[in-house]
Amino acid sequence: MHRVAFILAVTVPLGLAVSVSQASAQDFPKLKPGQWETTTVSSGTPGAPQNKITMCTDDSVQKQMMNIGEGMRREMCSKAEIRRDGGKYIGDSVCKIGPGTMTSHSVMTVAGDSAYKTVVSATYDPPFMGHSHTKMTINARNVGPCKPGQRPGDLVLPNGQTMNVHDMMNGPLGAHGTITPPPAAKRPQ
Repeated sequence: MHRVAFILAVTVPLGLAVSVSQASAQDFPKLKPGQWETTTVSSGTPGAPQNKITMCTDDSVQKQMMNIGEGMRREMCSKAEIRRDGGKYIGDSVCKIGPGTMTSHSVMTVAGDSAYKTVVSATYDPPFMGHSHTKMTINARNVGPCKPGQRPGDLVLPNGQTMNVHDMMNGPLGAHGTITPPPAAKRPQ
């Protein structure tokens, strides 16, 4: 269950959620390599701050995220439909999340290769983590080249913790130096 929650936390902000990942590789938009910033707002937690994640990405990262989404879809979903309407990808899915079922509808609006917005509405039966319905809005944009010292797949979480998606998928969590704790706060002198 923790693995599912973590993978959803990583893939949903990247716009490659289960409900959107069914598009074949040639149909899905190719995103510009570099540093991507995603901001996620969820109706599930009123008053919660926006969740901001950055990721250094390239073609290999996008391919891996598509593969993760496709694998999750096959493993967890009894329905996973996607259709393209111009610059929009509209998805509908029914997936198992733990002992329950998630039914979702998503609309991903793509702006070239450097930005997108995804809105995901989901219902859960029984409620998941105390919620029977959520609506999540994800805004993502390319903010330039990756920072010096970053590798493709480096993901920086809101708490400053860094992990690498390639390493996480190729070994146990924490292997190969994949997790770096957040920078320590500087103490006043």
